[in-house]
Amino acid sequence: MWSAASAPDTVTLTSLNLQQGTDIREMKFAVKAWSKGRARVGVLQLANCPQPMETPALLLSTRKGLPLFISPDLLPSLPSPDSYLLQMSPLHFLDGLSTKTISNIGGLHQMLGLHEYAFAAVARDSIVCLPECDSTNKIGASFETPSGRRLIKPVEYMEMISSMKPNLWVSLADEVPAWVSAKRNRTSVDRTVRWLDECIKLSPGGAVFGAIVGGADVEERQSCAQEVAGRNVSGYWIGGFGLGESMDERPALLNAIADILPPERPRQICGLELPEEVLQGVAAGIDLFDSTYIYHLTLGGFALTFPLENIQRHESDSQLSDVGSDRTKINLRATVYRKDTAPIVNDCSCYTCQNHTRSYINHLLNVHEMLAQILLEIHNTHHYLGFFHSIRTAIKEDKFEQFRQTFIDSRREHLNLTAVL
Repeated sequence: MWSAASAPDTVTLTSLNLQQGTDIREMKFAVKAWSKGRARVGVLQLANCPQPMETPALLLSTRKGLPLFISPDLLPSLPSPDSYLLQMSPLHFLDGLSTKTISNIGGLHQMLGLHEYAFAAVARDSIVCLPECDSTNKIGASFETPSGRRLIKPVEYMEMISSMKPNLWVSLADEVPAWVSAKRNRTSVDRTVRWLDECIKLSPGGAVFGAIVGGADVEERQSCAQEVAGRNVSGYWIGGFGLGESMDERPALLNAIADILPPERPRQICGLELPEEVLQGVAAGIDLFDSTYIYHLTLGGFALTFPLENIQRHESDSQLSDVGSDRTKINLRATVYRKDTAPIVNDCSCYTCQNHTRSYINHLLNVHEMLAQILLEIHNTHHYLGFFHSIRTAIKEDKFEQFRQTFIDSRREHLNLTAVL
């Protein structure tokens, strides 16, 4: 196994971007182990969190600071400390409490009563706050939000950040899809770098993650990464993915960025959500991922079932013939589960699998009970956090590429079998 001590770039634990009066938002990050290639395990420590968290890690997607279906009293049932990273979009509050009111309350931690959790603020959330590049201009970034299309200026965005007091926040970015012209792509890079400078100037504290864009152009990605790497930031947020680029294009784009960014600072990405996409990001040295995948699975009535320890399936595994199964998930709306008294996953330790059956969740889904989404989100979150734990273990054992290839081959084998049938 490659360790940080033997890697080409030795990394030591460094306190990043601590400002006076913001002890709760002090952040420390260190790379502890490397696998062959760029995959790495790091340790992220935030002052208000009870324990340090290992990366690669999953940021739990939220609506106004809370998971969509998991109430605050159920959050402790999720694996700790892996579930202590919450991602939120300040734009969710445009139709709610004013920034002044949130500030008077004391910020998100105080308002929601989640004092031991860490909040990462990102304008885009890939669910209801999507970038709208055609309406973005030199003044600000345009987003489709729950309150309609909104143009967000850097100064307005920083007012939100200042009032909410997240542990870490991402600078405003001009994200564009893969198919835009070279001129529009270049403009997005220039705007994103300029807005980063404005955001840093207005920074109220907390760890600043500089946004990196560039669409599907390797040179523009490199240019933006070089500019952002030269700024005084605590980490990097890689945007513009999940907007039309193909999976085959991503390795070159990700690797071009990774070669430029300093290794001692964490890297977050938006738009890589499927297990295969997460593995692609980890292979490029990404540390933090969002989790809208869990949201979409839960709304659709799907439950994750792929094995976390031994990727290989056995022919005797009955889930191979499950209706709606693709070897990663099952569709619990299907009638085949109406009388299935087994838990979603037999050896899963989540609250859902320990207390309920597939037949019960099938019933809840078919009668449109919200409890179905609550139980599914608990299981899917628990299972996906376990997936990230398996990734970290594979990296520590210097077996990441083997783990990744086995997982992909298992999926490909199933898809080929499905095509034949």
